[in-house]
Amino acid sequence: QVQLVESGGGLVQAGDSLRLSCVGSGGTFSRYMIGWFRQTPGKEREFVGHIMWRGTVTHFADSMKGRFTISRDNAKNTVYLQMNSLRPDDTAVYYCAATDTGYTLAESQYDYQYWGQGTQVTVSH
Repeated sequence: QVQLVESGGGLVQAGDSLRLSCVGSGGTFSRYMIGWFRQTPGKEREFVGHIMWRGTVTHFADSMKGRFTISRDNAKNTVYLQMNSLRPDDTAVYYCAATDTGYTLAESQYDYQYWGQGTQVTVSH
């Protein structure tokens, strides 16, 4: 199995940018598809995006398209979520997750087996 740790969250102003990191250990990181999700208290986890073993990324939710990107560096066992033009409704705990099931359209939290602890992103007005 693989362990995941997110970092990079914080308190920012609307319009600011953040780069979140997801560092994996305990497994062959390059063989996992890595997804990003976010969750507001009392709500279901929302799919942000995912990245394939070779670096191809999926589409994002409409509110995130053109603002968020995902990249990975398998040599560093790290996946990044770059968030630009942040808005208050981006406030959430952001999680990275890993799956090795081979699904190519893994956009549900239930497609992923391994999860990090999350990192808080708060965007003020």
